[in-house]
Amino acid sequence: MTKLLFIFLGIISCQSEKTFENNIITEEMYFPPNSLGTWETKNRSDLNWNSAAFETLKIYLKETNTKSFMILVNGRIVVEEYLNGHSVSQIWQWNSAGKTLISTLTGIAQQEGILNINDKVSKYLGIGWTITPIEKENLITCKHLLTMTSGIDDEQGEKTSPSDLIYKSDAGNRWAYHNIFQKQMDVIANASNSSFEDYYNLKLKNKIGMDGSWYLGPIYRIYYSTTRSMARFGLLALNKGKWNNEQIINETFFNESTSSSQNINQAYGYFWWLNGKTSFMLPNSQNVFTGTLIPNAPSDMYAAMGASDQRIYVIPSKKMVIIRMGEPSNPKNPNFALSDFDNTLWQKINALIN
Repeated sequence: MTKLLFIFLGIISCQSEKTFENNIITEEMYFPPNSLGTWETKNRSDLNWNSAAFETLKIYLKETNTKSFMILVNGRIVVEEYLNGHSVSQIWQWNSAGKTLISTLTGIAQQEGILNINDKVSKYLGIGWTITPIEKENLITCKHLLTMTSGIDDEQGEKTSPSDLIYKSDAGNRWAYHNIFQKQMDVIANASNSSFEDYYNLKLKNKIGMDGSWYLGPIYRIYYSTTRSMARFGLLALNKGKWNNEQIINETFFNESTSSSQNINQAYGYFWWLNGKTSFMLPNSQNVFTGTLIPNAPSDMYAAMGASDQRIYVIPSKKMVIIRMGEPSNPKNPNFALSDFDNTLWQKINALIN
């Protein structure tokens, strides 16, 4: 009996990095160290995935101009593919998927007490940051920037100098995807008395071991990094702002970020796109579409989406993060956020993981 007890205790000891859920042994969440070359992996066979479907997925990724694709489960790399001349060390643009970095940094600045998203933007940028009437400009808060409900006329183009920011409706009454989100970067810079990038590097990038930099594009600043750095941020998002034992951004703000932020576009949080809602809107349109954003994807998924199909899919129910970087999946029909690519890709992913 004593011998059996020691054997049992030995088994439990070997499983010290695992927990029990509904009598099923599941691995604890893993966070890669900040040394960029080290990252634990897990075999697809250990997860009973359909290996035959993997080749079909890989062919589809290559045909749709994908440069990199990753799947993490519990933080461990299960799939990591580089295609069409790309490599693990090369950087690529996030495009509007980088908005979620700004949302996260806003939450960090708020928890440090240097800004409040309910404050009017002019508190941080000064009066006259638009050419709207002053009483209308004063209606616009940082939260309106985060939720794309500033009321600024999106039909005037994507430039953000004061002369380009024209009144369309009172803040909070209209959802419209617009480059005005860049102004939130200026809010953070002024509130922190530093450059946006310095504050970003100190409070987010360096803490989770990311690489990459912000570059000034033709219209707005775009983040470039390796695929693994994008995956690090996705892992932070999966864990609701926690990295190892440090809560980088408080969970309450992160939960707000990944919940419907207003009643106009249910599928939009604070720069995060939300699946599983009953309706959604898309960039460059005032139409409200009935149904979920990506029908083939899990209903609890939230996603960072950028032009040319830059993607971070976060699926809490599966403890999974999926990354896609690359050229437009359909060069004849470039997009700012959602495309037909998403639903087809998820059909391929489901065939692999289910």
